[in-house]
Amino acid sequence: AMLVEYFSSQFSLAQCLDFFIRVIVACVCGACIGLERSRRFKEAGIRTHIIVCCAAAVMMIVSKYAFVDLTNAAGVSFNGTRGADPARIAAQVVSGISFLGAGVIFKNGSTIKGLTTAAGIWATAGIGLAIGAGMYPLGIFVTAVIALLQFIMHKFKIGADALTSVKLQFETNEDERFRPEFFKKTDLWKAQIDEIKIDVLDSGNSSYCIAIRVPQNVKTEDILDFFKSDKSIHSFSVIPIA
Repeated sequence: AMLVEYFSSQFSLAQCLDFFIRVIVACVCGACIGLERSRRFKEAGIRTHIIVCCAAAVMMIVSKYAFVDLTNAAGVSFNGTRGADPARIAAQVVSGISFLGAGVIFKNGSTIKGLTTAAGIWATAGIGLAIGAGMYPLGIFVTAVIALLQFIMHKFKIGADALTSVKLQFETNEDERFRPEFFKKTDLWKAQIDEIKIDVLDSGNSSYCIAIRVPQNVKTEDILDFFKSDKSIHSFSVIPIA
């Protein structure tokens, strides 16, 4: 009973539900924008957009309502809070944590990894702000929402998240014959070619370096079997990019 009384001392159940609805609506709006990006196989897809929009909603709620405990019911400030700006540190967290997020984003050739992790770090900062401000129901609710969304989105992948990046390097001595066969095979795999580099060696062979993204139902063994079956391939390597 004391715990319930403590939780409801700042905000009523109706106010907490209002906060929850705002977060859910923000997630839906972020999903709408992210879905369009995912369909175009962009790196910042549906998960990243949902998390960023959700985190922004949390931080806005914290910014507006988190400081009610600095005054009593009559609106009189408690001792030690006169002249203080409680939003100042929170504002620095919102922008400052971005540098930490930037550290987990890396580019490998034409692919970018870590965007969702960076967004997750920023959202976690927002949850920390909410908990630190005493808005326990909001912080716990948003934690559950983001954890659930991450689990669902990993289970049912959409757009670029459903593709695996692979780097192919090989040499062939029958370029004219091999090239149309290779591109016919990539169409069959429903692969997306990100980058292609072709060099003609002194020996007359053609050296290929290609970065492709393939659906997860295309296994590395399938790609290896294709190269093994062609006698014009002298050497090849297939490197999955995590």
